[in-house]
Amino acid sequence: MFEIKITRDFAAAHRVEDYPGNCERLHGHNWKVEVVSRSAELDGLGMVMDFRKLKEITDSVLARLDHGYLNEIPPFTEINPTAENIARYIFESVAGRAPVQRVNVFETESSVASYFVEG
Repeated sequence: MFEIKITRDFAAAHRVEDYPGNCERLHGHNWKVEVVSRSAELDGLGMVMDFRKLKEITDSVLARLDHGYLNEIPPFTEINPTAENIARYIFESVAGRAPVQRVNVFETESSVASYFVEG
């Protein structure tokens, strides 16, 4: 198997509704996002996929979130904008356009949530 990983970032505010602590209050993060793509086969150039293309796809998804208030951006109007739900949102948004294996979302350098599909 071959894997590639890109790292991107965005800034956004959120609040975790019904959280029993400070995270229920409005606050922001400089989120770091890792997108991992995997393939057993390489393309004609010897790549899983072009890093540039994976970055472009991911950047187009993150543009919806960057410098926004996540609680006001669908689907986070219906679900809490936790790191876990953000990871799933990014995964599902990128997966329709690139072969995604895993998405990691860092709220801080030491706090990361991942979303992946087993199989």
